[in-house]
Amino acid sequence: MKFFVDTAEIDEIAELNDLGMVDGVTTNPSLILKSGRDILEVTREIAALVDGPVSAEVVALNAEDMIAEGRKLAKIADNIAVKVPLTWDGLKACKVLSSEGNMVNVTLCFSANQALLAAKAGATFISPFIGRLDDINLDGMEVISDIRNIYDNYGFTTEILAASIRSVNHIMESALIGADVITAPPSVIKKLADHPLTDKGLAAFMKDWEKTGQQIL
Repeated sequence: MKFFVDTAEIDEIAELNDLGMVDGVTTNPSLILKSGRDILEVTREIAALVDGPVSAEVVALNAEDMIAEGRKLAKIADNIAVKVPLTWDGLKACKVLSSEGNMVNVTLCFSANQALLAAKAGATFISPFIGRLDDINLDGMEVISDIRNIYDNYGFTTEILAASIRSVNHIMESALIGADVITAPPSVIKKLADHPLTDKGLAAFMKDWEKTGQQIL
């Protein structure tokens, strides 16, 4: 499974990238706002930092303007994935941009039906939002599973990018179902290393080590 980091904070990306935990980055208007940076400037910096795809989102609502914005964003670097919403206009933009050789991430997906349309429009990635489905008492993981089955049935190459990740369980369940990619905030990715028994065991080892009176360095 590939790990994308869902942030526009350069320092956070760099830390995880140095550990080999970054296969790509996703951004959106909310993350750009949080960073306080110019979208073109910060996207260029991120794209130079990581080798994998960097999703940069259009903000237009009609297909013609989405295509124009997407072309501009794609010129920032070779590893830019243009992010478009899963609307009819977004699908039109996806078809044009992908046919021109650009990576396209179709975002704000909430159903397997939408994911099927995105795959047929040539999307590189489809981003189903797990957490937001859970928020309205729907099963986000069930949507991931349905998309996986449909894509496997027909050999679609669009990668399932599980998004709106809220917990380490979301990551684990996405991996078990077979999502190709997850995108999560750095804080959630770091929590994958946490376990109370690890902490307990380490505390016991350190207590016994102190009793030996030895040093390694």
